Amino acid sequence: MRLVSKALAAVFAAVSASVLSAPAFAAEGAPHPWQIWHQAANSEIMRDITWFDHYTLWFIGPIVLFVLALLIIVMVRFNSRSNPNPSRTSHNTFIEVVWTIVPILILVAIAIPSFELLDKQLAPEEKPEMTVKATGYQWYWGYEYQDDSALSFDSIILRNPDEFASLGKTDSKTYPRLLAVDNELVVPVDTMVRVLVAGAPGDVIHSFAVPSLGFKVDAIPGRLNETWFKAEREGMYYGQCSELCGKDHAFMPIAVRVVSKDLYAQWKTAAEGDLDAANKQLMSAVETAKNVKLASK
Repeated sequence: MRLVSKALAAVFAAVSASVLSAPAFAAEGAPHPWQIWHQAANSEIMRDITWFDHYTLWFIGPIVLFVLALLIIVMVRFNSRSNPNPSRTSHNTFIEVVWTIVPILILVAIAIPSFELLDKQLAPEEKPEMTVKATGYQWYWGYEYQDDSALSFDSIILRNPDEFASLGKTDSKTYPRLLAVDNELVVPVDTMVRVLVAGAPGDVIHSFAVPSLGFKVDAIPGRLNETWFKAEREGMYYGQCSELCGKDHAFMPIAVRVVSKDLYAQWKTAAEGDLDAANKQLMSAVETAKNVKLASK
């Protein structure tokens, strides 16, 4: 059953992609104009989430159409004009058995892959290679690398053109308005990253979410939640606070920069001494690598 549903979901995804395709940002994980479907998956867990979404749609669609057909039949066939003498039927054993058994079978078919996905999200088989703590404040994020370096910094939205220019983030496709920040969370590609998420003491509830990486977890003051991700491609991945947290809730983006393991090691060493200089050096290296790749095509 799971193989058949995967095949159907793949066909549906291909049709959706052809119908709903639109120019994407240069950033790997960012929304694009008129987007009504998921962002492109950049992790195995996000592909599983997308598959499960497509899978459940094959149940939801027929159920909606079936209920709509029943409503139309009832309105046309059993209105007072067409049926002046209403039926006095009190029950129908066959129908009652069917509408009990069929929903149970549907729920079981949905529950099995749902539990598998939850287990994968909450109890990954792979051990984390690094740990980062994300703390939600009104209205920005703070990051702390949980290792011997004690590297920590705040990540604040860029609001005006001068801020973009001063940081060299003038490419609006890579650094979109309302999503770009001064300091991104930098992680290496193909690395299991554990993220500890909390809200600042005395603050409100926030939510740490990056759609293309497949995670969303609440940041609650006084409580430490945990999630994880493993990015498969280098690039910029954006998310936002997904819990209403006050007047600047819409201005609390999350930016994750995924780079090669060599570039990450260089950045990490430099960032321990001078974060701003390390970020500029990393941006320069990323742009150089991108230009070399384009020139080789």
